[in-house]
Amino acid sequence: MSRLASSPDPKAAVCASAGNLGQALAYSGRTRAIDVTVVAATSANPAKIDRIRRLGAAVELVEGDIEEARQRAREIAASDNALLVEDSENLDTCEGAATIGLELIEGCGRIDTILLALGGGALATGVGHVFKSLSPTTEVVCIQPSGAPALALSWRARDVVTTDRTDTIADGVAGRFPIAAVLQDLLTVADHVPLVEEASIKAGMRLPHRHAGLVIEPSAALGIAAILEDPSRYRGKRVVAVICGSNVLPEAFSEWIKD
Repeated sequence: MSRLASSPDPKAAVCASAGNLGQALAYSGRTRAIDVTVVAATSANPAKIDRIRRLGAAVELVEGDIEEARQRAREIAASDNALLVEDSENLDTCEGAATIGLELIEGCGRIDTILLALGGGALATGVGHVFKSLSPTTEVVCIQPSGAPALALSWRARDVVTTDRTDTIADGVAGRFPIAAVLQDLLTVADHVPLVEEASIKAGMRLPHRHAGLVIEPSAALGIAAILEDPSRYRGKRVVAVICGSNVLPEAFSEWIKD
């Protein structure tokens, strides 16, 4: 892993987030008496923003998408002397995600394939690093939506590829500017990086709701979507799909899971 760890004793912290990172930082800041600011795009899921505020963080909304939010977070960090927590750039975020891999290896026995949502890269590189270190025969598959393919395209090109826009309901993984250091780690841990369509993402949300009563957000359904689009690749294997995130508005969820 090539990223840097964060300062251990910040007085204030700031991040850009569409949901999970903002909530995690807000919760952590509240328990440690650290002032937290979360920057999000005005188009972000309002349910996610409300949860971040209820966890005690200040929220600043900016026009544009997550990339504009990241730029504003950097400006706040520089002007307010706050710790900037960048998803995937800060090694801490990758190490936090990596604990999922440790739990799976300790509790699940043999795993032939691990399926991971690929956004900024913290989940994919963190969990992927654990499996490559402790279970090297496990295939690591990292999935992006076709409507937000920047890091997948970068992995295929072995160089940073940016995109002008994103078009996906999976807002939690909808970045346009991959981080070079993240790409280098992804090249080390990922065996396969497919792109999935929106219909498959919706089906991936529908199945766990129908069969297990689980409400999951679009970004969390990418692993299931990958299985649905390429079932022969996984047939006969012991496969784990990491489902992480339930930040979705009820009305949107109901619409997306319609047959």
